[in-house]
Amino acid sequence: MARILIIDDDIEVCETMESLVSRLSHGCDLAQTLEKGIALVRKNEYDLIFLDVRLPDGNGLDLLPEIMALSNPPEVIILTGKGDPDGAELAIKGGVWDYLLKPSSVREISLSLGRALKYREEKADKSERDALDFSNVVGNSPGIKASFNLLSQAARSDSNVLITGKTGTGKELFASTIHGNSKRKNGNFVVVDCAGMTESLIESTLYGHRKGAFTGAQSDRIGLVKLADGGTLFLDEVGELPLSLQKAFLRVLQERTFRPVGDTREQVSNFRLVAATNRDLEDMVDKGEFRLDLLYRIKTMHIHLPSLIERTEDIRELAKFRVKRLCEEYGMELKVFGSNFHSTLESYTWPGNIRELFNILERAVISAGDEKTLYAMHLPRNLRIHVAKSQIERMTGAQVLPEATDADSSFSVREIGQGIFEDIFDQQLPNLRDFKGMAEKVYIGELIRQCGGDLGKILTVSKLSRSHFYSLLKKYGLSL
Repeated sequence: MARILIIDDDIEVCETMESLVSRLSHGCDLAQTLEKGIALVRKNEYDLIFLDVRLPDGNGLDLLPEIMALSNPPEVIILTGKGDPDGAELAIKGGVWDYLLKPSSVREISLSLGRALKYREEKADKSERDALDFSNVVGNSPGIKASFNLLSQAARSDSNVLITGKTGTGKELFASTIHGNSKRKNGNFVVVDCAGMTESLIESTLYGHRKGAFTGAQSDRIGLVKLADGGTLFLDEVGELPLSLQKAFLRVLQERTFRPVGDTREQVSNFRLVAATNRDLEDMVDKGEFRLDLLYRIKTMHIHLPSLIERTEDIRELAKFRVKRLCEEYGMELKVFGSNFHSTLESYTWPGNIRELFNILERAVISAGDEKTLYAMHLPRNLRIHVAKSQIERMTGAQVLPEATDADSSFSVREIGQGIFEDIFDQQLPNLRDFKGMAEKVYIGELIRQCGGDLGKILTVSKLSRSHFYSLLKKYGLSL
């Protein structure tokens, strides 16, 4: 018996669906609002959810990421009276089983329900039989979990796979994980860096060559395509593959045959293709820079990896994973994290994604040396400055001091604050009283500079009295 949840604000629909589910000997819960539906999803485990799109307190599709992030997410069937093409596309991308429009017949609903439950049962049986090793891929955010689900499917198939995502998101790691969990895991995992090969040598690199085929070919050479025979060929940055060679490679993909440079005989290679790119191949097709037929061939399955800034909730787990590996590699005692370490990492924008994060963590471990605890102080200075500036901008970005008579003399609190933070990052933090004094001194110095030493402007901008201003000059050893 399956457990089914129906989230729909139409009471009549709920009663009809409850009756149908009960006749099929399944358990059923009802929710007329998104809030109640979310509460039930968090509390109970369901095999199937019937989900309406337009609910009194929100859009049902907004619940999909939380559903799909569950350790064993239920199948979802959208049942709505106000469907739209964009909503259907969003739902299917979000992982729903089916998208039905009201009024749907009882037969149609029953068939979709039965197929979904059968699929779920078969999937559970297969999961028990085929435990996969995902020990090197880390994360629990909804976005990366959706990628993990596709990773599982790719590992169990032999189809061509295209992995997309910005530089540093882990495309090669996903590719090697697919290979390591596939039936080809005992074969070679051969990496081809399409961006790192010159057009004149790429054919020889891929297909090999015979002795004397060209100047410098002093012996026979086996190409990477042949090395991947029985294993996986990983084309990294496939978008950089020259257009002139794409047609020839398309034939290799279709036939799994190729001819080494300088040879008259064709050779065979039974490889599985996984490709990756940080470029928009569809846009390249529109511009005539990539062949549409090749895109179709390499994109049998598509896995998109989110940027790290889109999955900041995974940073702590990634940091723990990486630091543990680094400590083992360097023979160090396992380090723990100070209270400000993770918050600093989570406040950074990570343009280099996971690759940048892992590099930063290695630098922090080296900087800490024998110290057991990692603090924000162990992170690179430029990262801490970037985080501090961002925090100051959020806190004081709208606070601009009054303008003096000369418009160029106006300035923001943010600009001054950034300088203060840059000065103190590589030393032990002062106490609050001393820090206020530092800020005050920087302010007075900048005030004098921007006002050109004009006392009238200084008093107008700062709103200080003459006597107070002169006392500050004396206090900090400054002069006009």
